[in-house]
Amino acid sequence: MDNSLVEIRWHGRGGQGAKTASLLLADAAFNTGKYIQGFPEYGPERMGAPITAYNRISDNPIRIHSNIYEPDYVVVVDDTLLESVDVTAGLKETGAIVINTTKDAKYLRDALKGYKGKIYTIDARKVSMETLGKYFPNTPMLAAIVKVSGIMEDKVFLEDMQGSFKHKFAKKPEVIEGNMKALELALTSIKEIS
Repeated sequence: MDNSLVEIRWHGRGGQGAKTASLLLADAAFNTGKYIQGFPEYGPERMGAPITAYNRISDNPIRIHSNIYEPDYVVVVDDTLLESVDVTAGLKETGAIVINTTKDAKYLRDALKGYKGKIYTIDARKVSMETLGKYFPNTPMLAAIVKVSGIMEDKVFLEDMQGSFKHKFAKKPEVIEGNMKALELALTSIKEIS
């Protein structure tokens, strides 16, 4: 049994970048010396259709090759999914769920059907509008799950993402600063629902 294994399930809608965020997380964890898996579950890929993506991150080689049925963490990139998808299915109560939302604690508790683990929220729209001028929820959500899960230290994460963005946005260097600001702001914008 691998006690260092962390399993994360992402819920988003096509076009919101949940898949991209899960792959960026996998890259960042890999760059800190971890073993990783990052993969989407493909259904009909339509803009706005619910999608699921997964990460496994461990200090040891990962021998499992299946979807994740009992995640330690769940990331919900679009809170409208709370109405239609059982986002807490299999979620360990020792883990946590991170939701992009401005909804109140009562709404969330009801929507999560009595989930007893930790619930964190972040207003990814506000963070991305302030830092990027457009709504890209995946960058703030990536920072939020790193912070909540403690997979790596903030400083290490930010340094790695700086390098990753330099590579990813080589032809658009002007977007790097905004994305870095989005990550930094997101790291301090997470709230725990008590």
